[in-house]
Amino acid sequence: MQVEFWADVICPWCYIGKARFEKALAGFEHRAEVTVVHRAFELDPRKEGVESVQAMLATKFGPRAAEMEDSVAQLARDEGLEYRLDREVGNTFDVHRLLHLAGERGVQAEVLNAVLHANFGQARSLFTPESLTEIATEAGLDAADVKTVLEDPAVYADEVRADEQRAREIGVSGVPFVVVAGRLAVAGAQPAELFGRALTQAWEA
Repeated sequence: MQVEFWADVICPWCYIGKARFEKALAGFEHRAEVTVVHRAFELDPRKEGVESVQAMLATKFGPRAAEMEDSVAQLARDEGLEYRLDREVGNTFDVHRLLHLAGERGVQAEVLNAVLHANFGQARSLFTPESLTEIATEAGLDAADVKTVLEDPAVYADEVRADEQRAREIGVSGVPFVVVAGRLAVAGAQPAELFGRALTQAWEA
């Protein structure tokens, strides 16, 4: 049974939702027969340059920004996740292209976990070729393959755009968004129990 997980790598709710989904999957009787596939979704595909999370949130939400980020941080920590407040945000298209490479090499889960941990747990940049190469190779990708992708913006671009086009076709307006067995959708960072019920219902159907 395939599970498609639309997410952006700088989305804190995706980080939290992924942890909750994985908790549900760990308790699912047929978990060995479930394949999870990352699908690309860019929160801000027109983003240029890099800025701090604090600056981005302050621009978007004003005085409420710090309180909102503290609240999300606590939810992440409640799931056992590390959560740094001094992160950066930027365009994530290259990261999604590398995740498609990782999918072809059979290490997508490892690279995705490494990217999320680097961003949220360590506040390492995802937005320079040097840093992104280091993170990806630590997770199992070949440095030469990573260089080939990062030096040619056309490599895996169609695959990323196909993920995003499919998201639009099925009405995804925000992430995380999970589709189980091609028929059952779960939107948002829902509790593990809800993800568990979705897995069971899809399996039984």
